[in-house]
Amino acid sequence: MKLIYTAQSMLQVAHIRNFLEAEGIRCRLRNEFLAGAAGELPPIQCWPEVWVDDLYAQRARELVAELVEQDRDDVASPWQCPSCGEWVEGNFRLCWNCDTPAPEKDQ
Repeated sequence: MKLIYTAQSMLQVAHIRNFLEAEGIRCRLRNEFLAGAAGELPPIQCWPEVWVDDLYAQRARELVAELVEQDRDDVASPWQCPSCGEWVEGNFRLCWNCDTPAPEKDQ
């Protein structure tokens, strides 16, 4: 078995496991319930982990890298309101200050 992914959030780890299993790669989760030991053990050693069989490790790493890169690309960049000049985080479609819609991406 090879360690493929670890994160502090069980939600992130479960997402990776579900993604890999949808691609036909069986996974095993470790440290699911170890968060309570943080303090007695170094916190990072208590993070949940996704492990796969050695035979599928390389493909699993490639798939995880693609997924992480895709998630990074999906994060919208901050934009400046054309009306009032305020900077607005990319996930908002209206300016928080004056309710002006975000400019189209091709502008």
